[in-house]
Amino acid sequence: MRSAVKFQNVPHKAGVRILTMSKQQYRSEMGIMGDILDVTMNGGQQGVIVSAISRRANLSHYAVLDKCEKLINAGLVETRRDDRNRKFMITEKGLKFFDEFKNFQNLLESMNLRY
Repeated sequence: MRSAVKFQNVPHKAGVRILTMSKQQYRSEMGIMGDILDVTMNGGQQGVIVSAISRRANLSHYAVLDKCEKLINAGLVETRRDDRNRKFMITEKGLKFFDEFKNFQNLLESMNLRY
């Protein structure tokens, strides 16, 4: 889901072309939410703990908690306590939203637009 590092062909002295990495593209809040929904969807009924979401979505622990709270308030994710862990699971509404989000994302990419 994250954008991969892209290389550009850049002219250099004496007509030689070199490959350079393009500038890092930051994810939008929608992109981050999409990444979290993707991780929670892959977690299934068992749910996913914060540290796993943090690792897979490349976010800090506190950023994950903040974004998950927004997703819970929107009804896209739910949380459950399991022993000493708090687990997050995607809801039916979240699955529908994520499917539509992926369709929208594919449309934007086909038009070479960044979301």
